[in-house]
Amino acid sequence: MKRFFGLSVVACLFVGSLSCQSEEEIKRERYITEGILIYKNNCANCHQNKGEGVAALYPPIAGSDYLVNKNEVYCLIRYGQQGAIVVNGKTYNRPMPPQPQLSDLEVAELITYIYSEWGGEKKLFDVKQISPILEQCKKSSTAQ
Repeated sequence: MKRFFGLSVVACLFVGSLSCQSEEEIKRERYITEGILIYKNNCANCHQNKGEGVAALYPPIAGSDYLVNKNEVYCLIRYGQQGAIVVNGKTYNRPMPPQPQLSDLEVAELITYIYSEWGGEKKLFDVKQISPILEQCKKSSTAQ
């Protein structure tokens, strides 16, 4: 009986270690899960569920060359956009409403989801990284 129990414990530890994830990976998956909900509630109406946008009205997020401008994307989410924006060589001129109701954490979750889903980046965009950038955006937007 002891031997059977001992083998079971070893087998469980071995199998369990195959499915272990780092704390950062677990946190990234949690951010993505929350980010999906935030996206569906705040972004999908214009940018659509699959991020393809709407014809000449709203730019796509999926396959968007604009995603390389990370700090601008962070600011755009929080503070909105007025005037023309060029995405994938096409000009869009519809205002994007600000999302001031989103906390810094929610913005970080949304960004993690967007870049994971459509930006080809499988990393965590931690709130500690995003908050200072959002604060800088706020200072820039109030100075204008």
